[in-house]
Amino acid sequence: MENGLISVDQKCIALFDSEASVGKLLKPLSKEVFLYNTYIAGISEKDIEGLGDSEKLVLRREDSTFDDCAIAVMKEDGHRLGYVPERDNAVFARLMDVGKILTARVKSIGKKGDLPDIRISIFLVDF
Repeated sequence: MENGLISVDQKCIALFDSEASVGKLLKPLSKEVFLYNTYIAGISEKDIEGLGDSEKLVLRREDSTFDDCAIAVMKEDGHRLGYVPERDNAVFARLMDVGKILTARVKSIGKKGDLPDIRISIFLVDF
């Protein structure tokens, strides 16, 4: 099927592409709203291999017996790097629980002693 515009109603026009997902269709209409700077907890040295400055990261809620508000920080390929620190995650978890989409970007890559210190910025994806 070819790309084309379809009229959704009198005030809205949508681009239809049989190959595109809804996320791809909405992406040009979205913006990222900065929320908070923090770090990735529980990250290991091997996890940072190939991680780049400003790399986009995925945030995903997880069930955890240790933390009711656990949010995993993952690369776009699904590799888990660590977690949003427990002290910072309650508000973000509630936003995600009601359907808000949050993402993160690498702000800096460093070391704190012998451990990796990855600073991230968290964003709300707003449509």
